[in-house]
Amino acid sequence: MIAGLPKAPDNAFILSGIEAFFIFIGEVMKKIKVTPGNQLRKEIINYLIDFPLFDALEGNQLNIVAENMNYLEIDKGEILFKEGDKGDYICFVLDGVIDVLKKSVTGDSVVIAVLPKGRSFGEMSILDNFPRSATARARTNSSLLTLTRTSFEKILKDYPQIGITILKGISRMLSQNLRQTSSKLADYILPIA
Repeated sequence: MIAGLPKAPDNAFILSGIEAFFIFIGEVMKKIKVTPGNQLRKEIINYLIDFPLFDALEGNQLNIVAENMNYLEIDKGEILFKEGDKGDYICFVLDGVIDVLKKSVTGDSVVIAVLPKGRSFGEMSILDNFPRSATARARTNSSLLTLTRTSFEKILKDYPQIGITILKGISRMLSQNLRQTSSKLADYILPIA
């Protein structure tokens, strides 16, 4: 959990923007000011530094990305999204563990990945308009940062060098995932010749 940001109750949802975090609880809204010198902003930037996707970005560039991130907390067992849902954001695990599940041919959900702090998921969703390819469920209480497709496109338009750097990072991650999947798949395929 990021210091200075209270745990939202079960009936709350959180939106963020450049200026502030808004926590909606029923009809009541609580605004928590987030400014460039704010401790919350500094902590978000410190978290971003640890993600491979952002390792080529520097101070001010990280600040721009942080301005476009959303903070979210989910409880153990909570589903973040389901296979087949509309996908329009990438997630970064700040704290906790997320299970990625896929439906098998029998209809059972199978854990295909376990993602601890420092990992990301949902990268494809900011690149394409296809539904989610898997379900994401919190194995433990977890804190996440998210970057929506709309926010990414804003970065790409307003700060093309930052957007291109992020695209290269996503391409690198997707390439690594494809190589790992190909290696695992090769273990289950019978030789053709």
